[in-house]
Amino acid sequence: MNDEERYKIIDNNYADLLIDERIINDIQTIYTDASFNRINQRYSIAYIPAEDLSSNIIYSFGYEIIPKCYGLMSITGYESLERAQLNYTPDIDYTGEGVLVGFIDTGIDYMNPAFQYEDNSSRIVSIWDQTIESENEYPEGFYYGTEYRREQIDTALRNSNPLSIVPSIDEIGHGTRLAGIAGGSYNSDNGFIGVSPNVEFAVVKLKPAKAYLKDFFFIPEDALCYQENDIMLGINYLVQIARELKRPIAICLGLGSSQGAHHGDGIFNNFLSDMGNQIGISFIVAAGNEGAMGRHYFGEITPTIGYNDVELNIGNEIGFFMEFWGNGPNLFSVDIFSPTGEFIGRVPTFLVQRTTIQFEYINTILNVDNTLSESSLGDQFILFRFRNPQSGTWRFRVYGVGDILSSFHIWLPINDWISQDTYFVDSNPYTTITAPGNEATVLTVTAYDSESLNLYYNASKGFTKNNRPKPDIAAPGVNILAPIINNQYAWSTGTSVAAAYTTGIVAMLFEWGIIRENYPSISSAKIRIMLASGAYRFPDILYPNPDWGFGILDFNNSIIVARRE
Repeated sequence: MNDEERYKIIDNNYADLLIDERIINDIQTIYTDASFNRINQRYSIAYIPAEDLSSNIIYSFGYEIIPKCYGLMSITGYESLERAQLNYTPDIDYTGEGVLVGFIDTGIDYMNPAFQYEDNSSRIVSIWDQTIESENEYPEGFYYGTEYRREQIDTALRNSNPLSIVPSIDEIGHGTRLAGIAGGSYNSDNGFIGVSPNVEFAVVKLKPAKAYLKDFFFIPEDALCYQENDIMLGINYLVQIARELKRPIAICLGLGSSQGAHHGDGIFNNFLSDMGNQIGISFIVAAGNEGAMGRHYFGEITPTIGYNDVELNIGNEIGFFMEFWGNGPNLFSVDIFSPTGEFIGRVPTFLVQRTTIQFEYINTILNVDNTLSESSLGDQFILFRFRNPQSGTWRFRVYGVGDILSSFHIWLPINDWISQDTYFVDSNPYTTITAPGNEATVLTVTAYDSESLNLYYNASKGFTKNNRPKPDIAAPGVNILAPIINNQYAWSTGTSVAAAYTTGIVAMLFEWGIIRENYPSISSAKIRIMLASGAYRFPDILYPNPDWGFGILDFNNSIIVARRE
């Protein structure tokens, strides 16, 4: 990548591909004008003309090459603040001093006093706003957006028109909310304080997903949607800032996706795994809010019956996608029936070939891509993409091949990308942890109500598709007071809220371990083990648990466990 090519990063006429370094030559042979932007030694982003992108790319290189789409994992209410719970922090003297917290999200309202010291200077060390283009003010080596350092932010705060100097804003408020929960300054008027009020912040404001990608997956034009590759580059940026300042960093990912096999493999997951084993870096990930939404189906096929009928109620949709993942080594075929019972077509069983099939029924067009996944599990993967689907209950008869019990999963898109009237009639709330929460080394956080001690109703549930225990921990995530845009405060709910709360706790662990030199080699993987080992567990629940993980977050006991070891 160079300055002459960097326009492709933001140009909607160019498609982004996530590629393994080993296939760069193959990409260059097919797409002679492709440009490449390296993520690390293993992976790069290729930019090709969007008009050249088709489902044949899945046929040629597999599904992983297409960046997955991510959405936000919390909701905000604007009712009376008397309903909100005040943020609770352990009765200890740790406040996150000397630690960075990083957010890759919708940005941050840097003018909010929650992110300022008492002298009104900023606690934010840097903002990379991917949405603001500039000639040469992007972070070195990243080639797009604009970077604002603390000196510029402080200058803006002293100016009568701050946005004339640092025009980065958080229009949505999600990033502001999460950052405030993790480490916001004390606000006496609202009785608010963040979990670790002495941390400093590094922030990435994500650019929206490109139009071609949203069109490919039939994601509504006005839906909030972000690309996997922009998130990965955001992580690189935050780690670069932490290394420059020689600080540990707790990175909160309050985004999620229902795409992928839900077993923690793949390019993004491998990237996180490599990062998560480094000292002084931790990833705290929202488990997702998909548990009660009816968007996951799990089926088993016995040899005596030979098939499993899946009923999908489709509401008023312009289009949507659906992912079928069969558990290897079994193979599957699928018969498709319309709401009137008419047979539309069959997705055949295969062994080595990849196929793309198009069915037409009335005004409905259904594209089907059938392949074996790239993972070591050898799972069969089928991508269904509906355009103008007829409303009503569709039926998919899934056949298993062979004389052993076979099983499969189907996932629909996350909330806000389809209507609540589209759901599986016999849905399954488990195996609904959103990506990247299924990755082994990240700390995956579910949400509970700290007053009632009930799990958040919509919280996604584990385990992973290959039965790895997830989530890892449960943290407060229901009716948590948080700063939002325009210097207001409101209660917030969701697993990203719980992840932000836990990010503040992880900052305390970094202060204890690295800043105070009690555990200088602490990493994301080790923090995950510490918090899981020290969690509070109900005596009548078996752990690890697909709802609660290893239990409720308990900072004090986690320190005791770490000292004992």
